[in-house]
Amino acid sequence: MMDSCGNQVASAPLASDRPWSPQRRDPEPLMPIDNGSFSCLSEVDLFADLSPAEIAQMDQMAPSRSYSLGELVFSQSQPVTALFILKKGRIRIFRVTEDGKALTMAILEPGAVFGEMMMVGQRMYDNYAEAIDNVEICLLNTADVERYLLADPRIAIRISRHLGQQVVRLEERLTDLALRPLQSRVCSTLLRLAEASRTPRFANPTIRLSHDQLAGLLGATRESTSKAMSDLASRGIIRQGRARVIIQDMDALGQLARQSA
Repeated sequence: MMDSCGNQVASAPLASDRPWSPQRRDPEPLMPIDNGSFSCLSEVDLFADLSPAEIAQMDQMAPSRSYSLGELVFSQSQPVTALFILKKGRIRIFRVTEDGKALTMAILEPGAVFGEMMMVGQRMYDNYAEAIDNVEICLLNTADVERYLLADPRIAIRISRHLGQQVVRLEERLTDLALRPLQSRVCSTLLRLAEASRTPRFANPTIRLSHDQLAGLLGATRESTSKAMSDLASRGIIRQGRARVIIQDMDALGQLARQSA
């Protein structure tokens, strides 16, 4: 199969060959699927300075793609040179270790930008991207990025800021892993996820996350993660539901997140 840039794309492996992922096959990443038109770019920070007319024009050249729960948006067997813009649902970025375990690198919320696009500093390296909800994504190829993004100084400046924020988040995560006990890492991770969530104003931040997914982000076991979460719930700092965490005391969570070993 050929992608939009003329590159050969390898066939997808069977799900049985990928024990870290649900029993599904990789989709064809660049095969257009008509699920109705929707705006991808208007809800992305990179394009916040554009007028509605400019966004509408860019929407015309950003094809949409839908993925079901468990499908791989990006994998090493099907590398795609494209910039993905997450419109709806959530994406898990993970890496597979030599012994076959999955290490979650990030959980992306709507509005996130990711993919394999060196010119704007977006790389997937050895990572995979998996839909953990039913998701809708827009994608831009290399020519579109050069023509519409890098040529516009407003977007170019925001791309620079976006990359700087990624470095800051990586440094924070490395600090967590090196210096902080598990309870503090749980709290700092919940804080970052709460800040990224689109919770209505004046409502308690709500994070859709299972203990398994949180443990993957922390590089910890599910058992130790569940114990830390139960402790937070017993203090009234959080309230837990089915694959859902409601933050009830952001200040207390922040204080615990700053504790070091």
